[in-house]
Amino acid sequence: MEEPVKSTGVADILVGALGLTGVMLIAALLLGALLGGVLIGIKRLREKYGVEPVPDSEAMRVTPSSSTP
Repeated sequence: MEEPVKSTGVADILVGALGLTGVMLIAALLLGALLGGVLIGIKRLREKYGVEPVPDSEAMRVTPSSSTP
């Protein structure tokens, strides 16, 4: 004889959704910490070897215009 199928209730759905949200939150925290560590490492390596970052205006090739409106 087969056992009856357990029905899914609202509580089961909420627990599942909160579990998925928790996993996503932990993943976001870990990836954020990893990216922060990489950025801090790059900054420290630049300081150690005396490498200056390229200023934003040169990196984007933005120069002020000498013409006036």
